[in-house]
Amino acid sequence: MTQSQPARVATPLSRLPNFDPRQVPVAAVDGHLPAIAPGQLTPAALRQRFSAPPAWQPEVRREPRFADRAPAPAAVLVPLVERPGGLSVLLTERTANLSTHSGQIAFPGGKVDAEDASVVDAALREAEEEVDLKRSFVEVIGQLPVYETGTRFLVTPVVALVREGFVLHPSPQEVAHAFEVPLAFLMDPAHHRRHHFEWEGTVREWFSMPYLEPARVDLAAGETPPAPASDVERFIWGATAGMLRNFYRFLAA
Repeated sequence: MTQSQPARVATPLSRLPNFDPRQVPVAAVDGHLPAIAPGQLTPAALRQRFSAPPAWQPEVRREPRFADRAPAPAAVLVPLVERPGGLSVLLTERTANLSTHSGQIAFPGGKVDAEDASVVDAALREAEEEVDLKRSFVEVIGQLPVYETGTRFLVTPVVALVREGFVLHPSPQEVAHAFEVPLAFLMDPAHHRRHHFEWEGTVREWFSMPYLEPARVDLAAGETPPAPASDVERFIWGATAGMLRNFYRFLAA
């Protein structure tokens, strides 16, 4: 889930104007903060961190409210995929036809259903429904603090390690694209940009962490690597970036 854009239903969840967050100027970049050391970004180190967490405070917990609705519990899975080059974070780009958060970069997740035994169960179910990530590949290692979106979703990020070997089948109704970003990239504040946007007398602030996804090339099929300009920018922002920023603070504490 990410910070909302205007909904396309009769009763919208958001009253924000239709704007492109890419066009909002960058107010600051946090390159002065240290990146998380590689040794802290291993499966063993993360298991240990969540089993004995330090004293820390999340930096982003609540967005300014812009929807008059009852709060709704939700959960997202923060899938850390174990790759030979290090852990990567599995993210999705939501389809443009969805009523909320359409076209935005998000973790797999959604509202907690009455049938869900817990927020963990909800996150795992949503990951299966959205991208067909089977639970047999997933090891849940902990949770981050609840994050309240401007549309009053109370989101629990469920952090998990994902072993290799899975095959994704994104739901065409919900997911336009699934991709991975190196965890080391996201845990380096040199890639954390701050934005400010004033609307109806309220200044709204958020982080963005744009990532250039390398174009996929099948060299065995004779394909030629494209120029860097052919790489696709995945604009991570809003609630997704806020939860990643909290993850950074958790590891940096």
